[in-house]
Amino acid sequence: MSGYAPRKGDWAVITGAGRGTGRFLAQHFAAKGMRICALNIDAYEAEQTARLCGEDSRGRGCDVSDRDETMEVAEKLIAQGVEPALLWINAGVGSADTVSTVKPHTLDWLMGVNVLGPVHTAQSWLPSLKKQVGPKHVGITASSASVVPVSGPFTLYATTKQMTAAVGEALAAELAEEQIGVTILCPGILNTQIWNAAQARPERFGGARSAPDEAGEHWRAQPGPEVLAEGIDTVLGRGGGWCIVPTEGRTESLMEHRHRAQHHGFFHYAIKPSKD
Repeated sequence: MSGYAPRKGDWAVITGAGRGTGRFLAQHFAAKGMRICALNIDAYEAEQTARLCGEDSRGRGCDVSDRDETMEVAEKLIAQGVEPALLWINAGVGSADTVSTVKPHTLDWLMGVNVLGPVHTAQSWLPSLKKQVGPKHVGITASSASVVPVSGPFTLYATTKQMTAAVGEALAAELAEEQIGVTILCPGILNTQIWNAAQARPERFGGARSAPDEAGEHWRAQPGPEVLAEGIDTVLGRGGGWCIVPTEGRTESLMEHRHRAQHHGFFHYAIKPSKD
C-alpha cells in the first residue's frame, strides 16, 4: 500500500480535538495545509482548535458515544462541503477503575467513548471519505496500554484501549482492498488532561466530575503530544500500520513479555483436512 501524504486544501476530520492529542493532531495537519474539522464533546473547545488551525477550518460539538448525534453531525457537515481525505478517530476518556469494581454508568461511559465511539465515527464518515479522489487515510488513537500487559490501577481503561486498537485493525482489514491505509497510534503517557476526562462526562453516564488538581501531577511531568509528530509522519509515509511512541522506558520490554507469553501458550496440533 502506497504512503499517505496530506494535500493542501484537503479536509481532515479529527474527533476529540478540543485539547491534548486531538488539538495537536489538528494543528499538525493544518501546518501541512489541510483544512481541519475539529470535533469535540465541548463545542467551545472544538471552535478554539479550529481558530488555531486557520480561517477555513471548523469546530463542532459532537458526543461520539451517541451514534445518532455522531451521524447527524457528519451528515450536516458533509452537506456543507466537509468531505474528509483524512479521518482521525481520536476521542477517548480515561478512568482509574477496574473490571471487577466499576460502576455501571462508568463502564457505559468508557465503552461508549473508547469502543463504540470509533465505530460510530467510522460509520458516519467513511462513506464520504471513500468517495474522495486522491490519497485517503484513517488514523485511530489507541494507547501504549493497547500493546502491553494490562496492569493497575487503570485496568479497565487498558481493556477498552485494547478494543480501540482492535477496531483499528478491523478497519485496516476492511479498507485494504480500497487502498486506504489505517494508522493505529499508541502514545505513552503524555501531558494531556485525560486524567480529568470526567469533567465533560454527560449526565447519562453520571454527570461531570472534576478530579483534584494533584491527580494530574504525573501527567504534567510527561512530554507533550508534539513527541508524536515524527512517528506519525513516518508511519503515514509507509501507508499506515502501528505507530507506538512510548514515554515509559519499560514499554518495549513489557511488549516483548506479552508476546513471549502468547507464544509460550501456543500449542500445535494436527489439523485434519476437511472432506468435501
